[in-house]
Amino acid sequence: MEEKFFSASREVACKQAKFDFVVAGGGITGVCAAIAAAREGLKVALVQDRPVLGGNGSSEVRVWMLGATSHMGNNNRWSREGGIIDEILIENQFRNKEGNPVIFDTVLIDKVLAEKNISLFLNTVIYQIKKSDERNIASVEAYNSQAQTRYLFSADYFCDATGDGLLGYMAGATYRMGAEDRAEFNEKFAPDKVAYGEKLGHSILFYVKDTGKPVEYTPPHFALDIDEVEKSINRIQNPNYFNSSQQGCKYWWIEYGGRLNTVTDTENIKYKLWSVVYGIWNYIKNSGKYPETANLTLEWVGLFPGKRESRRFVGYTMLTQQDIIEQRSKYDTVAFGGWSIDLHPADGVFSTLSNACNQWHSKGVYPIPYRCYLTKDIDNLFIGGRLISVSHVANGSTRVMATAAAGGEAIGLATEICLHHNMLPKDLMDADKIKLLQRKLLRNGCYLPQTDISLTDNKLLKAHLKASSEMKLSEIPFNGEWLSLDHSTAQMLPMKKGAIPTIKVKVKASQPTELQVKLQISSKRFNHTPDVCLDELHFTIDEGEQFVEIHSGQQIPDNCYLFVCFMSNPHLAIQQSLNLMTGIVSVCNKILPAVSNWGKQEPQGDIGVEAFEFWCPERRPKGHNLAMSITPAIELFEVSNLYTPVYRPVASPNAWVADWKCQEASLDISWDTPQEFEELALYTDNDSDNALEPIQWKHPENRMPFCVRELKVLDDSGHEIAAVKDNYQTIIHIKFNKKLVANCLRIVLLQPAPLIPISLFGIYVK
Repeated sequence: MEEKFFSASREVACKQAKFDFVVAGGGITGVCAAIAAAREGLKVALVQDRPVLGGNGSSEVRVWMLGATSHMGNNNRWSREGGIIDEILIENQFRNKEGNPVIFDTVLIDKVLAEKNISLFLNTVIYQIKKSDERNIASVEAYNSQAQTRYLFSADYFCDATGDGLLGYMAGATYRMGAEDRAEFNEKFAPDKVAYGEKLGHSILFYVKDTGKPVEYTPPHFALDIDEVEKSINRIQNPNYFNSSQQGCKYWWIEYGGRLNTVTDTENIKYKLWSVVYGIWNYIKNSGKYPETANLTLEWVGLFPGKRESRRFVGYTMLTQQDIIEQRSKYDTVAFGGWSIDLHPADGVFSTLSNACNQWHSKGVYPIPYRCYLTKDIDNLFIGGRLISVSHVANGSTRVMATAAAGGEAIGLATEICLHHNMLPKDLMDADKIKLLQRKLLRNGCYLPQTDISLTDNKLLKAHLKASSEMKLSEIPFNGEWLSLDHSTAQMLPMKKGAIPTIKVKVKASQPTELQVKLQISSKRFNHTPDVCLDELHFTIDEGEQFVEIHSGQQIPDNCYLFVCFMSNPHLAIQQSLNLMTGIVSVCNKILPAVSNWGKQEPQGDIGVEAFEFWCPERRPKGHNLAMSITPAIELFEVSNLYTPVYRPVASPNAWVADWKCQEASLDISWDTPQEFEELALYTDNDSDNALEPIQWKHPENRMPFCVRELKVLDDSGHEIAAVKDNYQTIIHIKFNKKLVANCLRIVLLQPAPLIPISLFGIYVK
């Protein structure tokens, strides 16, 4: 083919398309927003300026994706985000428990390409918008240099999930950068703008590999030299931050740019970070201090920085420090957070301060209201990710990826409601209308803390439920190994209001000693921070093995979790159990420096946060329950729990659990009159207490042990109408090929694994 000389300049190809919803930004927020809207039937454009999805969580940046679970280093039990982000993390766990970031890229791409209603535009940069009037965006213009194609995307609704707020900025919406003065919101943790700085910087990470033979390293000319590294980067000398055996992706503290404009100065920040990364590697390889690194080579360095903070838009409310620490309830809750308030000195890697961050936790998760995902200036624009309407202090917690993903799903579902009810996003703030969105989120398996809403369209609510068995927890079997009480350890047990049952445990002493037991609960029944001591008991222990009976005359004031705490004593061990079970878990009072958990949070001075102890689970294959007998038995695992749309333990297990011995269990659902069915959704236990970091961290299993794997559904004639095998996802969706009419259904479930009882959190019948 030959195209003749063209005397005028040629134009690149231009394509125009109309969508219901344009999502700008293909980080995890944009991915979840796009998938949520597409599954509701909307025609969606997902526009990403990079060749892969995932943003900071992609193989291009390689930050592990976390939210409220915080590496399982805080008191936020069963707090992993639900819905689409849970589906993605579970899928990645199944395919990629080794944490390969390239595999995680494919998981995200796969999820998006599976949605026929999503048009994905990678390598496509939005550079201009057009407005239909001063308060509405009409279209965006974008360019793909790989395809030499210009695009014009028009839509009814838009989502800015770009990280830096490109759409909102070009549309003229009110935004903030940097910290507020302490007096504005009375945030006592607001930083000193001069000494500490008021923005978090960017980071570039790196990988190393052991080649099995010596590798020399010659640094580029722009790298900091060894003397500069020693003089200007004091954390090199701090073993809490620097360890030559760590992968470079653990060095999140290689941070810079907090005193610059974290949007327009990004390229300058990148070059400075490169000089630091290559300088640190030069120091490791060539200072002579780390001969153990002789065989290591630098395998990968990020080509652009991961960002923490830039623009934040002003919505119809602004979340603040007090909202997080006090866990203030919101009528329009659509997501939740639970990462610490995590602020970093603006000087980053060059800071002379001893700590590279200041992390302060709340006693539990906190609600995020719908109003934070809107800008008060642009009527058809949603804002997501780190852009949302929060203060600088609150952004220290809400900015993390899994929290942002939960908000992305809320945005996608809200768009469908607005489109089909001919509403503006701000109309959905109405106290009654917001319930439309909250119900959709609940059906998708999302958790909305402190929100009491039923799924009124669930046909299960009009049905009679009967289970073949129900767990009456009288014993956590005595079949495990001994756990030394080098650290205080507790068993969390759900309790009804009333007398504390008698608990018997088995201990082993290396010499005569004393066992101290504390019976503790949380001051807020929906929390899992043991900050109220109901009783303290002391037992004289002889050398050798013996049973100890714990009997207290104290009362549980309300349904909540009881912590049976066995305080540290190096001369004692307690027997564990090999049995795992939905709704119970053991925790210990240990440290996890990665999230500033030193066993106890003790703020210095009045900075508006609370002091309390951390009681956290061990990761599997550790983290066994403590063996014990319980009299009278705990009866909180009834089939009636399946009616409620809280699909995780909170103040109670919220689950039906079959008896320990049942290898097969059945649920009979019956109605007084024949019903027409389209589909079922069953909500399994995929261990929302387990932080599933999708990259970097290696996990011992690719399936969560509690999750129902196999079941079948029978109609009222006993005919099998559906079967599921080899399930590993949290929600099992069963759609009938044609509408089914029946008076009753029977669901037969198989035990997921030996020593783990069958369980479900809920059933939704449509």
